[in-house]
Amino acid sequence: MPFRRAGFVLTPPSVFVFVLSLILAVLALLMRYGGVHVPIINASRVFDVLAIAYVLLAAGVLIRGV
Repeated sequence: MPFRRAGFVLTPPSVFVFVLSLILAVLALLMRYGGVHVPIINASRVFDVLAIAYVLLAAGVLIRGV
């Protein structure tokens, strides 16, 4: 059910978008605090991965049908 406030509609993200952003966020936190090494992601890019997860989740909420 969409939530309307101040002229724009907020919708829940799809399950795929939510799970993908959750995986990216947990991966970034594990890399930062758990010492997990992922060959694709450089250790200096952990914040970027966390930011991408947040932007993906925000896009899922703000854009209808995503």
